[in-house]
Amino acid sequence: MRRMWPEEFNSILSGAEEVTLTLPAVIHEDGSRSEAISRQALKIRIPMEDYERIWPLAEARYRLGGEFAGKAITLITTNPHYHAWHPADGGSVENTSDSGRHYTTNYIVAHFLLDDVRETAAA
Repeated sequence: MRRMWPEEFNSILSGAEEVTLTLPAVIHEDGSRSEAISRQALKIRIPMEDYERIWPLAEARYRLGGEFAGKAITLITTNPHYHAWHPADGGSVENTSDSGRHYTTNYIVAHFLLDDVRETAAA
């Protein structure tokens, strides 16, 4: 099944930074060694309210259109392999509304695994 990223959340991906996540080689209890792994990802800093809206989409793969057409993303939340890139505090910003009321916007830094899903077609 090909799930498309919901269009209503496209603004969350605007300004996303493409990064490379590097998992170091690991020596297992039995003495075997795994290779280091590098994965492409999108790093975002979004308001907590937006993060709460996309939370139900976590750990599922979604295909993208537009700027990222041919790519798919998976929001990292609890995968133990990617613990260093689990959602983290992105700080807060103090603001003043037009009416003069002070408020705080809390941010989250999150990562999406980024995969190439372009399909080749016979010419």
